[in-house]
Amino acid sequence: MNQALAAAARGPLEASEFAMTQRDFKDIAAMLYADAGIYIPETKTTLVYSRLVKRLRALNLENFRDYCDLVGSQDGAGERLEMLSALTTNVTRFFREPHHFEHLRSRVLPPLIEAARRGGRVRLWSAACSSGQEPYSMALTVLGLEPNAAALDIRILATDIDPRVVEEGRRGVYSAAALVDAPAALRSRYFTLAGGDARGALQASEELRRLVVFRTLNLNGVWPMPGKFHVIFCRNVVIYFDERTQQSVWGKFAGKLERDGVLYIGHSERVTGPAAASFVSDGVTAYRLKGGDGA
Repeated sequence: MNQALAAAARGPLEASEFAMTQRDFKDIAAMLYADAGIYIPETKTTLVYSRLVKRLRALNLENFRDYCDLVGSQDGAGERLEMLSALTTNVTRFFREPHHFEHLRSRVLPPLIEAARRGGRVRLWSAACSSGQEPYSMALTVLGLEPNAAALDIRILATDIDPRVVEEGRRGVYSAAALVDAPAALRSRYFTLAGGDARGALQASEELRRLVVFRTLNLNGVWPMPGKFHVIFCRNVVIYFDERTQQSVWGKFAGKLERDGVLYIGHSERVTGPAAASFVSDGVTAYRLKGGDGA
């Protein structure tokens, strides 16, 4: 670690362009934890500073104490969302961790699609959808097996805590480079050139977008969905929570899965706590619920 980073890890950034004291960092970290369940250690002081400094410039503030006072006030609710957006990580791409989509295509979807053809209801959930690449990858996988899926009772819920990325997903416009890992046949069938975009951006087709419903949702808040899901993707999100919050989220997922439902998690994540007894491994970071009630 270089000297600047080591100093940032040990204490405040009071000599920087915008003074950030230890108190400022702790207040910001506490608000992020309260709002999103995300734990940020003091070793991330430089990261927090670099992500928020643009907000201070945009607001013409002189220091982080003024910023903390703003986002901690009733009048600062809008800026608190901006802070949340700046501090949450949105790293995603189409068909990320492709083994999950192969597992979904070959082992999970066939009986679900057959049930839908007989009039059954099938629900999938991308629980941290970011800007939409994951739920659209799920939808493309469904359409690869059943091109008429939009006419059946098959739907994918896509949620994220950040309303900005949720709106990006709802628009469904991506660069050609972003779609390079999508199967060529599905890409050419379900994406078209976005009108008026000189950069050659691609727009998800109406048929593809009909399968996916985007909503803003805090995983550490109330989940208003009344029904259960046959598939839940929640990858590379829970690693940002502390152990107590992780165990709470795993338990809530177990309670939201149908009998034999499948949970996909990130490659560095593991289901822990009481919920672990509810699942059995069904592949690489894929877990199948033992029963239908999370027990």
